[in-house]
Amino acid sequence: MKDKAFPRAACAIAGAATFGIGLCEGYSALEMTARAGLLALEDAGLGLADVDGLFTCLPEDLLGGLAVAEYLGVGARFVDNNRTGGSSFLNHLMTACFMISAGYMDTALICYGSNQRSAAGRLVSALRGSVYEAPHGARMPIGGYALAASRHMHDYGTTREQLGAVALAARAWAQLNPEAFRREPLDMQEYLAARIVSSPLGALDCCLVTDGAAAVVVTSRARARDLRKKPVAVLGAGAETTHKEIAAMPDLCVTGAKLSGQRAYAAAGYGPADMDMVQLYDAFTINTILFLEDLGFCPKGEGGRFVQDGTIAPGGALPVNTNGGGLSCVHPGMYGLFTLVEAVRQIRGEAGERQLAAADLALCHGNGGVLSSQTSVILGSMDTV
Repeated sequence: MKDKAFPRAACAIAGAATFGIGLCEGYSALEMTARAGLLALEDAGLGLADVDGLFTCLPEDLLGGLAVAEYLGVGARFVDNNRTGGSSFLNHLMTACFMISAGYMDTALICYGSNQRSAAGRLVSALRGSVYEAPHGARMPIGGYALAASRHMHDYGTTREQLGAVALAARAWAQLNPEAFRREPLDMQEYLAARIVSSPLGALDCCLVTDGAAAVVVTSRARARDLRKKPVAVLGAGAETTHKEIAAMPDLCVTGAKLSGQRAYAAAGYGPADMDMVQLYDAFTINTILFLEDLGFCPKGEGGRFVQDGTIAPGGALPVNTNGGGLSCVHPGMYGLFTLVEAVRQIRGEAGERQLAAADLALCHGNGGVLSSQTSVILGSMDTV
């Protein structure tokens, strides 16, 4: 089937914000989500009256879209509570761009927040366990990612030290980000000494458990030009879903990012070699290796060798997760929306000490479930349109 055309550069992100990263005691997930949304609107120079599309979800409220609309007092023409895990918010962006370009709405607010660290001290999820996988005793979701890591090691010779290079790179970026939750130094010896959680993945292969909220404001590119901040164009996007449970994944070493990335590149008119940065969902260190392969930055099986010598760390040839990612900056249950916020800040030149010298094109990538749902978005400065 021929892919439908994405409305290239018809829309732009006009506002972006984060709130409560790390530990945010005294706030509910709803309050954090709303606060991030208000900050993003302020960043854009807009108000709640301008919002006619709302895209969101809350960790434990299956009607979270209605709850956020009610809390903010937004009478939206469209509310989307679609949940595909950490890829949800990039899917929300795709939907918003189609609807804005079609003339159905003018301004969309995409927002999310979770207080899982301060409220529960653990991952908060509404997901039910699998009746097929649970009898085998694997800890999920880490067990699924451990299977993928084990298979990659078996097939391609990937090593724990190469997985460790991903963790070390994320921490090095986090040390440049005052907002990041984990900023203390990390070396390979400490990484290798961390307890194993689900072999071969250890504690430092796993994303953080933090509070945090994020939001972006999306409108037409023409309108965004007249707003407060420099607009960031949505050049292309693509998605692919392959399964829900890891037992049904067609190939443990090939994710839907292979197709989602191809679709995003085709829509944007750019390729992997054009990207100045990659902001991807690093729920576990193996994610980064799999996605860099599937998104075309290195051949299949070469991801471990690609990252092992600092290629994705500060000063490397391909900056990846410049805020510290889900491994060292923030992971409030779902991280995908933070990839968009960090890319916007880099393209605008607002990233402080971690600011990249070249920051015109960014590939953002969201992952949902257990390598199940993949969504890729390419953002660019006005010079790239």
